Amino acid sequence: MAESDRTVDVRTTLLRMRRRGGLPVAFGGLFSSARQFRISELAGTTTNSLRGLAVTPGNGLGGKVLTMSRPISVVDYPVSRAISHEYDAAVGAEGLRSMLAVPVVVRGRVRGVLYGALRQPLALGDRALNAAMEAARELEHSLAVQDEAHRLITVTQAQPEADPALWEEVREAHGDLRALAQQVTDPQLRERILSACGRLAKASSGGTADPAARPGVELSPREVDVLACVASGATNSAAADRLGLRPETVKSYLRSSMRKLGAHTRLHAVVEARRAGLLP
Repeated sequence: MAESDRTVDVRTTLLRMRRRGGLPVAFGGLFSSARQFRISELAGTTTNSLRGLAVTPGNGLGGKVLTMSRPISVVDYPVSRAISHEYDAAVGAEGLRSMLAVPVVVRGRVRGVLYGALRQPLALGDRALNAAMEAARELEHSLAVQDEAHRLITVTQAQPEADPALWEEVREAHGDLRALAQQVTDPQLRERILSACGRLAKASSGGTADPAARPGVELSPREVDVLACVASGATNSAAADRLGLRPETVKSYLRSSMRKLGAHTRLHAVVEARRAGLLP
């Protein structure tokens, strides 16, 4: 995922945390490398004391979360005996007292930390903690999907003559990503996932459409979704289950895509979609 996309994801997640959990302050960030974690995004703060703060595993509240890979909260950060106090100056400059932190974990690896805080020494209730954990899970989902899209794009670009088994894996994963996109409620995230799918399809053809492809073909996102399922060998019924559609709706999308592609069979439609750079 591009750095700007990660920034947008974290910023959106923090705003969601504040709204759902009633948290006046939220901040956090992701690892920029295997060993470097810095707080990069702030929401509701009045100073920049926390921006760019490098958090070391084991130190402070966030560092403890990085090490233990589980949510932790403290009622009064400056005097808490549950954490070390390497970052008291930055926290104190913002006037934070009660604080929680939750890890962002993707495929068993901590990728970052999200924090929520109050300026009073009050216990944070279930609403705040649940909101933070829910936001972290949504961010994890976004990162996992984007990671998979990036991996597949890298594979297709690095191995243009990849063996058929690998291409089948790429195509199946492409279909899975498109199906997952339709389950995402955040429209910006859904658009980025579909954009990554589009890049994957273009990467598989070297970035250009086959000269033999039907010119000017434009399919709707749902028509591409259906063809991606068909390309993986799914029946109309299986495609309907996968995409959350009725079988009759799948048939309708398939007929319209075949008409646009000038195809007479399902297989022919898949071939023409690949020639047009719409499918990997």
